[in-house]
Amino acid sequence: MTSTDATPVRVGVFGLLGSGNLGNDGSLEAVLGYLRAEHPDAVVDALCGGPEAVTARFGIPATRLHWNRAEYRTASRAGAIASKGLGKLVDVFRTAAWVRRHDVVIVPGMGVLEATLPLRPWGFPYSLFLLCASGRLTGTRVALVSVGAAEIRNRPTRALVRWSARLAAYRSYRDAQSRDAMRAMGVDTTRDEVYPDLAFSLPAPRAGAPTGTPGLVCLGVMDFHGGNDDRARAEEIYRRYLDGTIRFVRTLVEEGRPVRLLTGDQCDLAVVAAVLDAVDSPLVTAAEPASLADLMNEMAAADTVVAVRYHNLICALKTGTPVLALCYAAKSEALMDRMGLGAYCHPAREVDADRLLEQFRDLEKHAAELRQTLAERNRVATEQLTHQFTALTTTLFPANDHAHAPRKAS
Repeated sequence: MTSTDATPVRVGVFGLLGSGNLGNDGSLEAVLGYLRAEHPDAVVDALCGGPEAVTARFGIPATRLHWNRAEYRTASRAGAIASKGLGKLVDVFRTAAWVRRHDVVIVPGMGVLEATLPLRPWGFPYSLFLLCASGRLTGTRVALVSVGAAEIRNRPTRALVRWSARLAAYRSYRDAQSRDAMRAMGVDTTRDEVYPDLAFSLPAPRAGAPTGTPGLVCLGVMDFHGGNDDRARAEEIYRRYLDGTIRFVRTLVEEGRPVRLLTGDQCDLAVVAAVLDAVDSPLVTAAEPASLADLMNEMAAADTVVAVRYHNLICALKTGTPVLALCYAAKSEALMDRMGLGAYCHPAREVDADRLLEQFRDLEKHAAELRQTLAERNRVATEQLTHQFTALTTTLFPANDHAHAPRKAS
């Protein structure tokens, strides 16, 4: 497809956006920032999980990802099961019709090629496959930009993810192990690049932000039950994570330390409630962040952060706040290592409050030097993402889209 001066480039964004996950929406915000800066004439809309929320927050038209409004509810009755089956068929045509209206479709970040959290093949993997197959059939360029990937054992899910990646016109990954995982699953990654997560391109709080309460610890929580391979012991994993977290908070409170609870998804509110109920103290408070910017503001005001969710970690790292990661997947360890904090990782599936406290003490002891390390690593990440946006323009947009040439990487 080509573009002329009279016909603006039509860009679609795709994913589980507007569904309550702050990390996913932060990735969208980063891509929209790029498009508005480098291609302000582009006409942008979304096919996403929460169209009303996306339109309200980002000001772009949005269409519901699934025809069946009960897509993510468990179907037990015959009518509900039939409706889901019909929805899968209808979505083939809905997705293809939406894709063909665009010159480019961007999947902004997110772990779209992994199954580190519970995932069914007929859910998002199926939707992503429909997108990429439609792009190949209609000639619309589909780009998977700074996405996360991991080797998948479930054969149907693995096949859908592999073919989605193969059919995309552009792929880049948010860490080297994601690229390695796709190569191991049979995707030719020779031309694929690795860049930081898109959220690193978002603006951080100003240097003059309030210092916050002395000794403040931000604790990012997660409704964590393990991943696809942990379904048999999901409740055990959750209980161990929650008990360890509560013990950690209790110890900090006993030392007179204020603790600020943060979420990354609406489902995390249940964990916040459980912690507040177990640790009844005015030193423990909770925030309700509505964006990654809100999370960054909270974390910039803290002395240290302990967090589980991947994008909670990114927000702490982006603000230069020393962070200890409760890791539920290798992507978190890779992120921490890339940012110079590889020594401060703790397994989310096996939280040991005593060991966690020991690591936390060491984190605080080295806080000053870690802040210096983060400042340098953030500078490099920003430069790398600038380079990726330049590459995106070269690869995805029509050759005669001269009016708004991209900035060169510094």
